[in-house]
Amino acid sequence: MAALLVAALGTGCGAGGSETPDKAAKAKAAGAAGEQAGAAGALGTYAEKLKALQQARIVAAKKWGLLKPPLVAPQAPKEKPEITTRDGFEVEGQDELPPVFTTVPTEEKVVFLTIDDGAEKDPEFLKMMQELKLPYTAFLSDYLVRDNYPYFKEMQAAGVTLNNHTLNHRYMPALSYEKQRQEICGQQDTIEKTFGKRPTLFRPPYGNYNEDTLRAAKSCGIKAVPLWNEEAFPNRMDWREWDKDLHPGDIILTHFRGKEDWKGSMTDMIRHVMKTVTDKGYAVARLEDYL
Repeated sequence: MAALLVAALGTGCGAGGSETPDKAAKAKAAGAAGEQAGAAGALGTYAEKLKALQQARIVAAKKWGLLKPPLVAPQAPKEKPEITTRDGFEVEGQDELPPVFTTVPTEEKVVFLTIDDGAEKDPEFLKMMQELKLPYTAFLSDYLVRDNYPYFKEMQAAGVTLNNHTLNHRYMPALSYEKQRQEICGQQDTIEKTFGKRPTLFRPPYGNYNEDTLRAAKSCGIKAVPLWNEEAFPNRMDWREWDKDLHPGDIILTHFRGKEDWKGSMTDMIRHVMKTVTDKGYAVARLEDYL
């Protein structure tokens, strides 16, 4: 604060000003002090929220059988990183199309949890994620979610963004441009009509796409195509990279699945993925805060 006051007192009002130097200095000093007080207040508020979140996660971790409470992600970046298409995912004219990527550029030890399709609608999963206060992003296929829209509305009300995974989860490269556009734009319209917000993120089924897929996605209002670097199950992690490890900004994929398909439930999957993430010193952040 002393440095701010010195700087203010050393600055006049300028040749065209009507204030005296003393008045200008006092006004600037008051302004600087006010800004610093506001910043201190904001930091205080963030520290209080951080403490409350940490305490809530300690309590919830014990309830849900996590050996350690999830780490808290740092504040979202003020300037979002520039997202570009990752090597190996290029198509002709890519600069004009939504970027395809598996990792978000960041130096922070954060990863992003994404969940696909919508087959399993486990109420215990919703409770667990709400109590742990863990962010995640959903990519929905309408043919799987239409029998229980309220489940996903509850998810949305808790702060989860609902994104596009096509109407019917078809293998996109086998379809014509028009068929792909029907799958993507149709799901855009359905999500907007049902949940009130048109998605900006799209994930092609199976992670497979071609140039027509990206052109169709762009025409439907899609801004980015996140894929994934790891896939989570109740009993293991599958790794895309050779080192079989997490990296800052990695996107983790999992699915709305249960014991009919897995050796465990969705809550089992969360326990396993969070053990992996936390043991490696990573926090789960909100993907939309970085895009």
